[in-house]
Amino acid sequence: MLKNFLPNQHVKSVFDISAKELVERGVKGIITDLDNTLVEWDRPNATPKLIEWFQEMKDQGILITIVSNNNEQRVKAFSDPLGIPFIFEARKPLVKAFRRAIRTMNLKNEEVVVIGDQLLTDVLGGNRSGIHTILVVPVAQTDGFFTRINRRIERKILTWMKKKGMIYWEE
Repeated sequence: MLKNFLPNQHVKSVFDISAKELVERGVKGIITDLDNTLVEWDRPNATPKLIEWFQEMKDQGILITIVSNNNEQRVKAFSDPLGIPFIFEARKPLVKAFRRAIRTMNLKNEEVVVIGDQLLTDVLGGNRSGIHTILVVPVAQTDGFFTRINRRIERKILTWMKKKGMIYWEE
């Protein structure tokens, strides 16, 4: 059961994920979380560096869909200026939104990666969907109320995984 919380990969930020490396692995699509994965949860727009990262993915033919538990107004305001499709109120870790994103991109599970900052939503949902998961360090040190609760649970899971030798990175 706890293996469902174990990401396939861990990086410091999305900027450590190379389009070239993804393409070499056969990846054609990215499902990414929004808040504290791409930008701080209270930042309304993409940074110039993030816009460049999106363009790098697009230039390599990689499709991106933002899948967020946040409301439509928040996700739409961020995604629309970038022309990136999105799913809001995704109810992660339920798999329905992940499957919908894959169908919309017209890809197979093995052609997609999930990028997110939370074990309890992004990693668990991606793993339950049979998709390669990449955990990133949250871009902000602050969180909304429910995310703070999730972070406490995540710390306990990470501590247990470290003791069992299941993870090797530093927080």
